[in-house]
Amino acid sequence: MLRVLGRVTSINVRKVLWALDELGLAWEREDWGLPLRDPKVPEFLDLNPNGQVPVVVEGDFVLWESNAILIYLAEREGGLLPEQLELRALALQWLGWQASELNPPWGYAVNALIRKTPGYDDPARIADSMARWTVKMDILEAALAGANTGYIGAGFSIADIALGLSVHRWMSITVEKKELPAVADYYERLMSREAGARWMAPETP
Repeated sequence: MLRVLGRVTSINVRKVLWALDELGLAWEREDWGLPLRDPKVPEFLDLNPNGQVPVVVEGDFVLWESNAILIYLAEREGGLLPEQLELRALALQWLGWQASELNPPWGYAVNALIRKTPGYDDPARIADSMARWTVKMDILEAALAGANTGYIGAGFSIADIALGLSVHRWMSITVEKKELPAVADYYERLMSREAGARWMAPETP
């Protein structure tokens, strides 16, 4: 059985768990990642020298980096990615964009407003983080408003899993923020999926 090493409070771990559930695959999870279990120990570093979650282990096969895991599962199972090359490339484009462009701006705001991390209490930096995050959310809003499938591409894919979790984090922020109707519709659509509702729960923003 495939083992997932990581804590469910990690957005990247939940990417993998959501994909596994969508594909109907059996899995078991072990808590790793602070504050639950330190991944900077030899046992874990032997699997991932970066000391980061998630890691999947299946027999002798070990894989880390959440997007690589998503692509591996989709390729192996023949689902969650379009077959047509151009459509597949577009899905992978959005998958990469979520990690490289959408995620970084939210860091300060999420630590301040959701995690309540000590030291993240500068109103100016919170406002700056929210402003930069909103710019990226505007890009997603425009893409979804122009889509005719209800999803980011030709149909539900691993890109929607990654983006959905990011949107869930946006929706979990309680400060006043820009209204994004296409994003709101997208969120409701993803929440209507059984696995989406499971991994975008209120307790895991």
